[in-house]
Amino acid sequence: MTKNLRFRKLLILIALATPAWAGIVEDVRDALAQNSLSAAEAELNSYRAKNGVTPEYVEAYSWMARAALNARDYHQATADAKQTNALALEQLKQRPLDAEPHLPLALGAAIEVESQTLAARGQRAQAIAVLQTALHTYGSTSIRARLQKNLNLLSFEGKAAPALREEQFLGSKPPALAQLKGAPVLLFFWAHWCGDCKAEAPIITQLRTEFAQGLTVLGPTRLYGYTAQVENAAPSDELAYIDAVRHRFYAGLLDMPVPISKYNFDMYGASTTPTLVLLDRTGKVAMYHPGALPYDQLKAEIEKVVVR
Repeated sequence: MTKNLRFRKLLILIALATPAWAGIVEDVRDALAQNSLSAAEAELNSYRAKNGVTPEYVEAYSWMARAALNARDYHQATADAKQTNALALEQLKQRPLDAEPHLPLALGAAIEVESQTLAARGQRAQAIAVLQTALHTYGSTSIRARLQKNLNLLSFEGKAAPALREEQFLGSKPPALAQLKGAPVLLFFWAHWCGDCKAEAPIITQLRTEFAQGLTVLGPTRLYGYTAQVENAAPSDELAYIDAVRHRFYAGLLDMPVPISKYNFDMYGASTTPTLVLLDRTGKVAMYHPGALPYDQLKAEIEKVVVR
């Protein structure tokens, strides 16, 4: 699949998950999915003339930066990312970042595009500095995990894996990562609402069986504040729902320890689910991959650390 087709597929998948009130965001994404930059610009200009700059507008504008990055037009991507950032900062003079959903998505995208553009140009140190600065500024907001993910993509491999918080869990009690040194460990970050996680589970089940003498699997997850039935779920109700999902869709992994903590997701940058993190025998990160992996690719990565 070409990079452009992957981008269009991403737009379609996000559109399917987008509520009807998305408005200008959806219109701009639709135009970009048709490779019509002029139509996207026209939508933005029309909306701004009628409504001014709103958080929705800023999020919609951020898609221009993402599209430019995908097209490897790094000059335009940088310009659009900086403009998105400037628009977001103006909005932040009037409201907190997490007062509504659009502004965090816009600002997170702007920082992500800026850092990825720098990295693509070979300016890795500068990209890391951008993300570290953003983490210092926005580390207590909803974009924290997204920023950490991008930083981890640039700098995580070869580093000692951060300890997991294990106070709350499902299944067997999770061992501390320090106790697991001497054998490879696969961390499978998943979410109860995540279809890709459910699809990855049989792959992990099979590989855990194949590497039964040389691989430990832990499945961190977190509370999101809702379930499929309840928009604002109490923690105890969501925990029961997660356990029901686990029994229904993860039957081959029921003995997998499942630590439950937002902290773990923040530290590992698991804003994408699943996120797969493979640790070598010394407890260092050998692979960091936001997103699902097919059987052959994940098996090849595991084989590297088992043999090593």
